[in-house]
Amino acid sequence: MEQTSLQWLLCLTTMLFCRHTQAGLTVSPSSSQFFQWMSISLSCEEDDSSAGWTLKRNTTKDTRTECGIWGEPAGSSCNIGYIITWDSGVYWCESGEGATSNSISITVTDGSVILQSPVLPVMEGDDVTLHCKTKTSDLPADFYKDGSLIRTEPKGHMTIHHVSKSDEGLYKCHNSSHGESPPSWITVAGKPATIATTPVSTTPPPVSAAPPLVFRLVCHLVVFCPYFISTLLMVSLYRHRPTGNDLPVSMAMPLPTQAEQGLADDDDIITSVTTEHHF
Repeated sequence: MEQTSLQWLLCLTTMLFCRHTQAGLTVSPSSSQFFQWMSISLSCEEDDSSAGWTLKRNTTKDTRTECGIWGEPAGSSCNIGYIITWDSGVYWCESGEGATSNSISITVTDGSVILQSPVLPVMEGDDVTLHCKTKTSDLPADFYKDGSLIRTEPKGHMTIHHVSKSDEGLYKCHNSSHGESPPSWITVAGKPATIATTPVSTTPPPVSAAPPLVFRLVCHLVVFCPYFISTLLMVSLYRHRPTGNDLPVSMAMPLPTQAEQGLADDDDIITSVTTEHHF
């Protein structure tokens, strides 16, 4: 009993130490491109608890540096008051056990045009809207994918309906008065596969399944009928067989034997003599 309890405790401890929770990184405002001197906030979001997660980043100037060096920690978040061009890089959350979240690529520009695009992967089948923005207003813009012009939008925003894997690529926008935005990669994630289940049929079996059953029934009847008929005949004969009470008289009275016949003749002679000499 003591050994069993020790084994259970060991298993429970192993499960607790081997449990790796998953966190998701988000950025506010939600965009992959920012103008210089803007303020942003990055957060590690987890279902159970965000304790123990640290914001880290890789840029052209530093590698795997923590939030306290380039931002102000606030629990599971990291705030950057004024971002500059060398804040451009890849950001992620990392736990003390070495687990990592999704990564986000952020571009900071000192130009006058940015492309507001989804910072997280887009689910296949959803609609996506891209905004070509300037520091002052939204102006007509040309939208490009992988270097090729898609179309020109007079209000500066373009919506892609029901995105698919073919829409994945490098996007940018251009305004004739203000210039061109930096490029941003848009990732399209496939929908989770669903497990197909075979429905249980409630319809009766097809007619073609009936003949084997009928054939088996006929075979049983063919085998069973002779025995049944024979049994009926035997019962009928048994019930109508002749008994001793029903025999005819000729059969009920046995024939006299020779001695009995002779005795009967003597009695007839004596009776005759007595009758003749009676006066």
